[in-house]
Amino acid sequence: MSHQTLSTILFLLFVAVTLGITFKASRSNKDAADFYAGGRSFSGAQNGLAIGGDYMSAASFLGIAGIIALSGYDGFLYSIGFLVAWLVALLLVAELMRNSGKFTMADVLAFRMSPRPVRTAAGVSTIVVSIFYLLAQMVGAGALVGLLLGITSPTGKALTIVGVGLLMIVYVVVGGMKGTTWVQIVKAVLLMTGATLITLLVLGKYGFNLSALLGEAAAQSGKGDAFLNPGLKYGTEAQGIAGKLDLISLGLALVLGTAGLPHILIRFYTVPTAKEARKSVLWGIGIIGVFYLLTLVLGFGAAALVGGKAIVAQDKAGNTAAPMLAEAVGNAIFGEVGGTILLAVIAAVAFATILAVVAGLTLASSSSFAHDLYAHVFKRGNVTDKEEVLVARISAFVIGAVAIGLGILAQGQNVAFLVALAFAVAASGNLPAILYSLFWKRFNTAGAVSAIYGGLVSALILVVFSPVVSGSATALFPDADFAWFPLSNPGLISIPIGFLAGFVGARLSKEYNPAKYAEIEVRSLTGIGAEKAAQH
Repeated sequence: MSHQTLSTILFLLFVAVTLGITFKASRSNKDAADFYAGGRSFSGAQNGLAIGGDYMSAASFLGIAGIIALSGYDGFLYSIGFLVAWLVALLLVAELMRNSGKFTMADVLAFRMSPRPVRTAAGVSTIVVSIFYLLAQMVGAGALVGLLLGITSPTGKALTIVGVGLLMIVYVVVGGMKGTTWVQIVKAVLLMTGATLITLLVLGKYGFNLSALLGEAAAQSGKGDAFLNPGLKYGTEAQGIAGKLDLISLGLALVLGTAGLPHILIRFYTVPTAKEARKSVLWGIGIIGVFYLLTLVLGFGAAALVGGKAIVAQDKAGNTAAPMLAEAVGNAIFGEVGGTILLAVIAAVAFATILAVVAGLTLASSSSFAHDLYAHVFKRGNVTDKEEVLVARISAFVIGAVAIGLGILAQGQNVAFLVALAFAVAASGNLPAILYSLFWKRFNTAGAVSAIYGGLVSALILVVFSPVVSGSATALFPDADFAWFPLSNPGLISIPIGFLAGFVGARLSKEYNPAKYAEIEVRSLTGIGAEKAAQH
């Protein structure tokens, strides 16, 4: 049996099981709390697994392994950045958001401010960040199927992206948060099992000597010791000062971005108490911490056993390095049959990863549109739960269609890099508004709106006029050149703009509500009143 046939069977089996879970979960979706927050019925351990499943995206599994395999030390900075980012999110916002909110990020921001302008800004930002993130998952899906089924034509990969997009819409529209959470739990278990297995096999081949593995990776990369030292991707002589600034910009975006990602923040609304929220955090830290250590072995293992030339020949951005490593290590240890089976298993796990994450992203953005924009801005709160959930399901179709279209356009980009852009947008627009709202008594409506739009618009403008979109061989439009911003990641400029815009906007307006701030401060720190608020 070929690896294409076996991996297709395994993937279809995963889809069948998760669709069954989704349809079963849909039977208990009675109101908005069930659709948006899973009825707040998940335990800390279950939610911790789901957080891990949501956070460990195609960027983590496919993109980071690929970027380490091609860029060595500089690629591993993505692993460090994503891991440290998670700790920042937990320390600064996770439990405070859970205690303060109801279903979405905007619930927290609008609590002590004029709700309509704040909800509008938060809803727009949530949708933009989610679409950036969805873009990366779609590109990963196209690259993966190209490897599995031997599809090299852009049309074939585009059809794959359409198929993945339609599946994610089904998960969200039918299952809501309950169905999506169970898909993420199953996926987290599969991903950790698959990544651990490949890591142990790679280390076993080198006698569990990490130094031997790194030495072989450097030798096979064709770049020698430079592969294990900084400066291969960022800060090269050709890039000059711009390369060094780009590295700082990337680090800022990765470390601060997670705390502003809407699809991660809504996970904390699915547990019944603050105690369970803390427990889910511990589970999440354990799973995510171990996983990002495994990516080190996956990336350098791919460089050693597959080689950069073979990886680039299959996918120029390196997104297929992990599945190719599975096949190579399987062939080396178990023979051709073993390689075929391992490739099939890891490819199926990667598909599961993509589906679970896109479902979470689509749910976050459709929930924000229905709950924040439709229910509270357009309808001014005069809407039933049933009507709100219907709008969320319709918006899932629209957002899914946009993500499919952009995913087809962005083929050829590294998925970890695309996710870093989503992190930059989240850190620039959402994070300043969240932190000011939680910790600054003088913060107000003008400040929140200024922070979100200032950070969001500046990040988007800088991305459009950067080498990501034009002026380079790997750009979205390689034949055009309208890039005047030299950095690939806008975080170094757009994050300070977001914080500054929020500060200036708040100081220019005299409106603020100290009583409401006192209430949200007590609730966010203690959880008192959070359960009652969530029920209304």
